[in-house]
Amino acid sequence: MGTYFIGVLVATNFLTDFLYPEILIFAFFFLIPANILIYGINDIFDYETDKLNPKKVEYEALLVPEKHKSVWVWILATNIPFLVYAFTLSTKTGIYLLVFYFFAVFYSATPIRAKIRPFFDSLFSAGHYIFTGVFGYFLAGGEGFPLIGFIAGILWAMAMHAYSAVPDIKADTDAGFKTIATWLGRNKTIVLCLIFYVASAILFSTLIGVFPLVAVLVYVFLMFKSLKTSDDSKLFKIYTYFPWVNFVTPMVWSIIYMVTKFG
Repeated sequence: MGTYFIGVLVATNFLTDFLYPEILIFAFFFLIPANILIYGINDIFDYETDKLNPKKVEYEALLVPEKHKSVWVWILATNIPFLVYAFTLSTKTGIYLLVFYFFAVFYSATPIRAKIRPFFDSLFSAGHYIFTGVFGYFLAGGEGFPLIGFIAGILWAMAMHAYSAVPDIKADTDAGFKTIATWLGRNKTIVLCLIFYVASAILFSTLIGVFPLVAVLVYVFLMFKSLKTSDDSKLFKIYTYFPWVNFVTPMVWSIIYMVTKFG
């Protein structure tokens, strides 16, 4: 939802553009139906490893096989109408929504199941985040999505995913799953995240100014803090900070951007 909002925000000329029916409809889509698809498919195809993962059993939720069929019904019923609607608006918006679906679905689903293929797991996860923003940008009338912004966004989202895979190393290893974190190991994965966050901030700064260079300091601090601890419970505690950091950082930038752009 956040990247959708940013994509629309960058492309719009007036704040009232957010009140257009298609903008509101797809805001609802990325808020609820898209998440039903992403997390539903993830939980269906991840059951074998999730049942071994304390994070799923204690911190999140475990989707038992008896509920898989009903989840599929919900996924199809809540997503197909929006895909049809996207194509009625324009071929371009329909295609970009399909690209979003491709990354969102095949991150977890067979035959690709990117999440058990090191590097591709982070790439596919980043793909569905960034194409949410790309879709919003073109839906709001944007032209020529900036390549630097696309690369910066991919790097940021890949870092976000790779770090989230670190607490899952033991469960994924026990289940025989290969991820970027099981492949590189704990510390090397965190170092890679650090590099991606910094590179992303530098690239973003060429488009939107100094804010990314300031905001990335929070991520750098958390990466170094993660490298200094060998305690899995402390590392997981750091992991739980990220939903808040990933919410507050773009929100602050959005407020600054809106004040600057719309006065």
